[in-house]
Amino acid sequence: MAKKVSGTRKKESKQSAIAFTPREEKKDLGKVLRERFPRKAHGKWVAHEKGRHPIEVLEHSNIGRIPELIPIRYGRMVKSPFTFFRGSAALMAADLAHTPNSGINVQICGDCHVLNFGAYATPERNIVVDINDFDETLQGPWEWDVKRLATSFVLACRANRFSQDQCRAAAEAVVRSYRTSMRKLSEMRALDVWYSKLDLDTYIADIQERQFRKAAIANVAKRRERSINEYYLPKLTTERDGRRVFKENPPLVYHSEEQRDTKFLEMAREVFRDYRQSLDPSRKVLLNRYVLMDVAMKIVGIGSVGTYCAVLLLMAAEDDAIILQVKEAKESVLEKHLGKSEYKNHGHRVVEGQRLMQSYSDMFLGWTKSPGGHHFYIRQLKDMKMSPVPEMWSPSRAIEVATSVGWVLARSHARSGDSVIISGYMGTSGVFDAAIANFAVAYAKQTEKDHQALIAAIKSGELEAYFE
Repeated sequence: MAKKVSGTRKKESKQSAIAFTPREEKKDLGKVLRERFPRKAHGKWVAHEKGRHPIEVLEHSNIGRIPELIPIRYGRMVKSPFTFFRGSAALMAADLAHTPNSGINVQICGDCHVLNFGAYATPERNIVVDINDFDETLQGPWEWDVKRLATSFVLACRANRFSQDQCRAAAEAVVRSYRTSMRKLSEMRALDVWYSKLDLDTYIADIQERQFRKAAIANVAKRRERSINEYYLPKLTTERDGRRVFKENPPLVYHSEEQRDTKFLEMAREVFRDYRQSLDPSRKVLLNRYVLMDVAMKIVGIGSVGTYCAVLLLMAAEDDAIILQVKEAKESVLEKHLGKSEYKNHGHRVVEGQRLMQSYSDMFLGWTKSPGGHHFYIRQLKDMKMSPVPEMWSPSRAIEVATSVGWVLARSHARSGDSVIISGYMGTSGVFDAAIANFAVAYAKQTEKDHQALIAAIKSGELEAYFE
């Protein structure tokens, strides 16, 4: 009997000894990948002109959207190459499918650009800086997020009329930050990686330009004062027939004829009950204190225009409200190139991707499905949310922002991917940084060409655009 116990312990010890790969071996695995997928190869962008039709890709991405809202989408996209870029994630996904990658998959954002980063309040009421949009999230090559983020910096800087060198420097800064941050994360304990976060106060304290730092502090103070009940409730809602409802502000916020029917509200309450089942039990108890008072359509962003998006007004008392945002979750633009999601409900896909990549997620984050078969995810609409304002950047400020979001993206990828192998692949030199910066500059030029194609299609009458 003693021998058996001893043998079992010995076997368990042997199993535990081979259950993980030492860091140095993983680094070497990353280095080996460079031979198969050279880092410099990431710097090349050659458009596959044969069969590459930007307008066709955009039109295909409109399938399932509300037809009368599509002109608003094009009106927003046509404003600049950067706004075009924000609305054309499907086009870049198709292009990235033709580029080299190391073969290492992580949970990726899928629509990784600088305006999909921002600040928001955690359930503990701290404010953190993180990625905040996951409509396209899926398991995929980590390089795709890095390339899209770097390109967004080139386009944002070009919109500010920065020099070519300054635009490229911002792109290179975000990649350098990603690479050096991934190396530090690869040396940390797994639990510490999950605990890591970027506090907004720390982010602001690192701002070098005194005037910009002072303005940021004032802006945050103002946002902290804007509570749902004291600021947004009177701003966004009104009393009608003895009930508080959302104000009409078409085409951005409005009630459709269907939504004015009392039967619609009953159906919405049924869908809302299904959403509750996706929440933790403690959140359900909290949500039970609120009654669904109103539902209104809401147009958001650029890429989401035309999808079914709405806002929900919930009240526990006359001075106690929360506002939730409902966003339709369609098939990720990445699935055509990377394979189907493991989740049957795309709202579920978005929620799990968000929970995996963010340091803290919204306490009301959940998913549901409508009787018509549409998939949705739900989160709070206003919770001290703030976004970057590239129009206010100086060249040095662009570098600071790039450095911060580069860390955020590395941390997000390290939560689901193998940071040691990825770091081993990128290495300690600037070879990878320069390659991605080269790609970003080249793809930004491609985006400008595609933007011109959209302008031409609107001028010719092929596409209709509505300018707000």
